[in-house]
Amino acid sequence: MASFDVTVDVDAPVQRTWDALTDWSSHGAWIPLTRVRVTSQGGRGVGAGFVGRTGVGPLAFDDPMVVQEWEPPRDGRPGRCAVRKTGRVVLGGASFTVAERPGGSRVVWHEDVEVPPVALTRRAAPLVAAGGRALFGLALRRFARRVERAAA
Repeated sequence: MASFDVTVDVDAPVQRTWDALTDWSSHGAWIPLTRVRVTSQGGRGVGAGFVGRTGVGPLAFDDPMVVQEWEPPRDGRPGRCAVRKTGRVVLGGASFTVAERPGGSRVVWHEDVEVPPVALTRRAAPLVAAGGRALFGLALRRFARRVERAAA
């Protein structure tokens, strides 16, 4: 399994950042080559489902996910969400926290990724993690700019 973390500071309040990050359908605006559609529970709460469609044309794949943890920020406590990937192409899970910081909020995104065959992912884990860190770093910086513009 390849694991990595990405942290980004957002110059916007915690609740605004949480709301934007958990608006699954908007992820396509900041994650390259991805569209997301909510499949159950409006995308909110434990058990909610959504599917990311990543790629171009016949080279695209579905990445279905189910929310496993859902703790919105409240009373100064960070928000936390964790999802489990349930597809055939990408396995593992992802989670993020949104915490208060001076002048705004901080997002810490964590990914555990496996791509079948799992033995291949294990051998390529450092490369997969480095690529994932770079891609999600770019995506989360785009996310931060988007939220900051909306907050201005």
